[in-house]
Amino acid sequence: MSCPSISRHKYDVFLSFRGEDTRKNFTDHLYDALKRNGIVTFRDEPKLEAGEGIAPELFKAIQQSWCSKEKVDEAFAKHEERYREDKEKIQRWRNALTEVANTKGWHLHNRHESEFIGDIVKKISAKLCQIYSIVHDELVGINLSLEELYSKIDIGEDDVRVIGICGMGGIGKTTLARVVYTQISPHFEGKSFLADVREVSNKWGLVSLQKQLLSPILLDGCFNFFNVYEGNAVISHKLSRKKVLIVLDNVDNIQHLKCLVGRRDWFGLGSRIIVTTRDEHLLRSYRVDDMYKPTTLNLKDALRLFNLKAFDDDTIPTEDFIELSKHVVRYAGGLPLALEVLGSFLCGRDASQWRSAIERLKLDSNKEILNRLQISFDGLEEREKNIFLDIACFFNGEEKNLVMKVLDGCEFFPKIGIDVLICGCMICCKKWEEKLSEKNVWMNQENVLDYEKKETLIMS
Repeated sequence: MSCPSISRHKYDVFLSFRGEDTRKNFTDHLYDALKRNGIVTFRDEPKLEAGEGIAPELFKAIQQSWCSKEKVDEAFAKHEERYREDKEKIQRWRNALTEVANTKGWHLHNRHESEFIGDIVKKISAKLCQIYSIVHDELVGINLSLEELYSKIDIGEDDVRVIGICGMGGIGKTTLARVVYTQISPHFEGKSFLADVREVSNKWGLVSLQKQLLSPILLDGCFNFFNVYEGNAVISHKLSRKKVLIVLDNVDNIQHLKCLVGRRDWFGLGSRIIVTTRDEHLLRSYRVDDMYKPTTLNLKDALRLFNLKAFDDDTIPTEDFIELSKHVVRYAGGLPLALEVLGSFLCGRDASQWRSAIERLKLDSNKEILNRLQISFDGLEEREKNIFLDIACFFNGEEKNLVMKVLDGCEFFPKIGIDVLICGCMICCKKWEEKLSEKNVWMNQENVLDYEKKETLIMS
């Protein structure tokens, strides 16, 4: 039986029980455990005697839960009559109900209730994880990335492992981290996803981040500390025996890692820490166990992602729009952020407006994209900015040794400067050809910004 849309349902779980003997002990403990783990659960509070009819609010709750409506209607015969022309659908219902009836229940026997309830919650979390996972139709070209990333994370190993996801802005680091977090979190005793660590740290400070890290793991905790050193002590003490999953998104300072995840012995065996950043050197400094670098999308996947954003689900693009789409995709350079922003911007507009937008993009890059990508440039020292701008404008594709000589003559100290740019995912150097190139250009000579009275190019 097909599962209805998530947005239509109010409850994840319908808690069915009979008898006052369980209401205030086992059922109550199970309900509380489900609630603490973020599982929206319905429990009927009014007293129901044996054989009594189901209260209207209870019936409504069942219909709004993940239980299919067909399972709770008064008589299956009514459905057979209503859908007598669709025998295949009726048979699917029969099969589903038979499967439910044959499902083996769990027995407590002599086990501890807390352990038994913990297993139930884990099982339900795993099922809901499959239901609530991000729609993969919109995660174009992500499957191979996930496979490689899962192999590096390797949740089967009983060690504490730190994995870095490193790449330029807009490449999909956060999306990858969220998908992995959603899929593997049921395998851990606690989980915490810290979004945009750079921004939150700048605005609220590291102590706030430490408390934010602990809150979803220690649900009943009262974190009475006021500086990072006390926070370090609390994290290491409270989590040293817990198998946890932690994601630190958009990290740009080694202090973030030192204050939030410190040493590996702060966490229990089997723990996994995932760090997303634009700075490869930061990951190397922290000595991560492994690193994954997402790549831009190929032409086929780029077109698919763009079309998902630019056209309605039931719209088939005309030949004219197909050609225009290819122009936009070539401009985007396979960068997921650019494809999504431009697709959403052009959605619902006619072909003439598309042509006008494409011509404008040749002169003025999309501000939303530039604002996201310029973060990398703004974080550079002055010499690195100058090196980057010179390479992007004048030395793209040139031999590394030649570029080094020219820049050295300008006292830019290119040996360290170029390494900073490579680690920051702003330029790349093909190992065997030893040629430098910018990773993604967002302005040509006509739309170069003025930076200290010289032509500049901003990219990430």
